[in-house]
Amino acid sequence: MNLAEKVREVPDWPQQGVGFKDVTPLLADPEALRYTIEQLAEWGRDKKPDLVLGAEARGFILGAAIAREIGCGFVPARRPGKLPPETISATYALEYGQNALELHPDMIPRGARVLIHDDVLATGGTVEAIAEQLVERLGGEVVGCCFIIELSFLNGRERLTNYDLHALIEY
Repeated sequence: MNLAEKVREVPDWPQQGVGFKDVTPLLADPEALRYTIEQLAEWGRDKKPDLVLGAEARGFILGAAIAREIGCGFVPARRPGKLPPETISATYALEYGQNALELHPDMIPRGARVLIHDDVLATGGTVEAIAEQLVERLGGEVVGCCFIIELSFLNGRERLTNYDLHALIEY
């Protein structure tokens, strides 16, 4: 299946010069959705994760489905202020701004094997922050990072050389 055909490009969003890759048409297609989940779970299953960590917001959509398919737990990394205390936070730069994610510290037990999922690998800042400031800080081990899309022209892989990465679509 050619998943790239299911991704819509939105020019100049969220700001001038950015070509936003919109995965919602892929998610709306039942066969493309099933195939995407199966392919990411098949890759992730070999990593033997205890948990899949999904980054808000689009990482939630498939992260929980991937975890269910693999047979492990799911942990959401949320935007600040969305979880009741106590949380730990990771701050990172985007290609067009800055953001942060939080999670409950007791959701990543020491020694847990964690597969990180986000919809897009761009500059690598989101996954780097999740891996270092959340998972590893709590004593977890990042066993891999999977994405629907990789924007290779933004060189995100260069920041993440310590991690096993997988994307289904590359631009």
